[in-house]
Amino acid sequence: MEQGQRVALVTGGARGIGRAVAARLERDGWRVVVADRETAEGTPGRLVQADVSDEAAVGRLVDGIAAQEGRLDAVVCNAGFMIRKPIRELGLDEWNAVLGTNLTSAFLLARAAEAMLRQVRGAIVTIASTRAHQSEADTESYSASKGGLLALTHALAISLGPEVRANCVSPGWIDTRGEALRPEDHAQHPAGRVGRPEDVAALVAWLVGPESGFVTGAEFLTDGGMTRKMIYAE
Repeated sequence: MEQGQRVALVTGGARGIGRAVAARLERDGWRVVVADRETAEGTPGRLVQADVSDEAAVGRLVDGIAAQEGRLDAVVCNAGFMIRKPIRELGLDEWNAVLGTNLTSAFLLARAAEAMLRQVRGAIVTIASTRAHQSEADTESYSASKGGLLALTHALAISLGPEVRANCVSPGWIDTRGEALRPEDHAQHPAGRVGRPEDVAALVAWLVGPESGFVTGAEFLTDGGMTRKMIYAE
């Protein structure tokens, strides 16, 4: 690790948006630590297997960064998953599992990393979703977790400022799996296409960097304009 090199922790960074964020930050010269429950070949940075919904695991993760990297400049809270079930079939254990990974993990990470982030005037970026504002059926636990993440982010911005900035990115449809997309899938977006993980990564890179120093407590919708589009049945 180079002297003075910035260090970022990216959760859920083995795949999808998290992997793109980790790759972008590494390309920009950051030392990247990726935390994920899974492993994946070619994951950028130093990979740590960890369940970030577990308090003890988060403590070990942050302690490991303090010991090995010696500093922490940015935390990107990206870990998350969805259970899509009718509410009458959704078990409390399933509800708690989604909120634990998607929402509680961000609280645990912010609490554990606060001291190191304050030392370097660092940044937190949470990855929520446009589902914090609008929903499809049978997504109660996911939507609740993302709405909570949005609120948690602006609370952190107030509590941890001015030393630590906290912002939220809310993606819309991002093609993380290389789907076979139709022309109409792209055309329905005012931007003319479905999103890519690199779109989110570019915004995160700006939010953890020095040029966004006057930005905190904000939400950035990265959805190709879909939440601003009025849709009527014909």
